[in-house]
Amino acid sequence: MTVNRNYTKLLKHLLIIAFGLLMLYPVLWLLSASFKPNQLIFSNTSLCPSTFTFDNYINGWKGLQGTTFGRFFLNSAQISVLSVLGNIITCSFAAYAFARLEFRFKKLWFSLMLVTIMLPYHVTLVPQYIIYNKFEWINTYLPLIVPKWLAHDSFFILLMVQFIRGIPKELDESATIDGCGQGQIYFRIMMPLLVPALITTAIFTFIWTWDDFFSQMIYLNNIKLFTVQLGIRSLFDPSGESDWGALLAMSVLSLVPIMTIFLSFQKYFLEGIATTGLK
Repeated sequence: MTVNRNYTKLLKHLLIIAFGLLMLYPVLWLLSASFKPNQLIFSNTSLCPSTFTFDNYINGWKGLQGTTFGRFFLNSAQISVLSVLGNIITCSFAAYAFARLEFRFKKLWFSLMLVTIMLPYHVTLVPQYIIYNKFEWINTYLPLIVPKWLAHDSFFILLMVQFIRGIPKELDESATIDGCGQGQIYFRIMMPLLVPALITTAIFTFIWTWDDFFSQMIYLNNIKLFTVQLGIRSLFDPSGESDWGALLAMSVLSLVPIMTIFLSFQKYFLEGIATTGLK
């Protein structure tokens, strides 16, 4: 029986490893192709390039029309960092209000907030564009950043509400007896306990904002304001010959910040998901 169990476990692990390698193959191919000359990228599908070249990274980093990819990376970083700060601050405020405070029509507002999660982004795109156009925000970063500072992402509010509901209310009552107001309770008690959920929010927000292409394409027209995703898209020329090597090389570099963020905070990320899911 013990031998059979060991063989079963070994088979399961081998299947998991094989499945993992299958899922990683596109990423490995991307990394390998970024070091191949253009003429070998699609003719040689091997993961081990027969000819290594760094020209793809050099040419890709030069960017477009005098704007380097360094500028695109700084633009993406600016939008992503400000979006992360906005979601962490305002979504946690809204979540604390829904989870702990009592106010009129609380259940109604919470239900409406949940309904917005079900709305596709494309449904609200046209009215939002009209509003931002009247504000003269088009071709600026404001349409991409300001909503994050207004508790725009209902998903993260719900995530934190579930987390806060798992925190004993006795802590709030003890703090109230000691003379703390709602602001002190939030900053001194809730914030330290919310760290896993806040980091989960930060990781998701950073990844979604960094990888966002559609919104940035709609609101940004000036190449000086382009993000990494728009820069990579601009390297593709449907009417001519695209520089696939540079495009793949910049795609590899665009993955580095995301992988760094995720691996650095993976512990808190898994803790936040597990804790909020436990509720």
